[in-house]
Amino acid sequence: MSSTQPEELLEGLIQGDRRALARCITMAESTRPDHRYIAEQIIEGALPHTGRALRLGITGTPGVGKSTFINVFGKLITGDGHRLAVLAIDPSSAAVSGAILGDKTRMGELAANPKVFIRPSPSGGISGGVASRTRDAILLCEAAGYDIVFVETVGVGQSEIAVSQMTDLLLLLLAPVGGDDLQGIKRGVLELADVIAVNKADGELINLAEQTANEYRHALHLVRPKRAESPTEIVTCSALTGNGMAELWAKLLSLHQHVAQSGELTTLRGRQAVAQLDAEIQALLFAQANANDAFNRHRAELQDALRNGSTSVSAAARSLAALLIADRE
Repeated sequence: MSSTQPEELLEGLIQGDRRALARCITMAESTRPDHRYIAEQIIEGALPHTGRALRLGITGTPGVGKSTFINVFGKLITGDGHRLAVLAIDPSSAAVSGAILGDKTRMGELAANPKVFIRPSPSGGISGGVASRTRDAILLCEAAGYDIVFVETVGVGQSEIAVSQMTDLLLLLLAPVGGDDLQGIKRGVLELADVIAVNKADGELINLAEQTANEYRHALHLVRPKRAESPTEIVTCSALTGNGMAELWAKLLSLHQHVAQSGELTTLRGRQAVAQLDAEIQALLFAQANANDAFNRHRAELQDALRNGSTSVSAAARSLAALLIADRE
């Protein structure tokens, strides 16, 4: 499919055409105004076909084996008759601002599955490692008929916060560790997680995995639970042997059904949409400012002033804002 007509792309998307889906996401991720306009039209038309998927964020510390886990977990899920979309948010290449395709290559078996759509996307240097158009990509995948959507994040800093603001549930993957290594997981991450899974619970690591799970169960008593009526569950599993994977999937399905039936899911998604609006406004205003020649000249002057210490960041920001306001009057 080579058409860029919104109507044709939308029709192909709703029919489940993978090429149409890929092109729609490309349009949504583009910085070109004409592409963004087309993407907005497609997303508006796709909205009646969205909202029925389970949106699962998957995060974890580097080395925990997220991609290997998703490869095995995805085969289990598609074996149950589901269609799965995986949005793997990769670090951007500093040289070319493109996506590193490591995640897709590590999910070789899953990538060959006709029930699976995998889309590596550049994070674009965004704090939290989540691509700016990931929310749009989720909607497009749902419109294409994928009833399970994974958002895999890079394991850096604020990624858990970012992904929790666009998914229904957050799965935190941990590796078997002991003692002081537990301090590497921030308290806030434990508060955000809906389910915690200690991966690599196989071979010589089985006992250590169980020990890790127990220590985190104790640690959860020291943090505010995400849901008072359903405390965060901690399980062990192995992507290598498959042990515990079916049980983990059953827990996630049960929890998602609970939040949907209670009305929490509707409230959550509404809150996420409002937050997306604020983020989108900030991005649009910043883009308009960058297109203003007077703004760019004055910013360059203020950057020099900041480097030599003759002004403060707050004063420089107010001066730039005043210039934009005056330019609109």
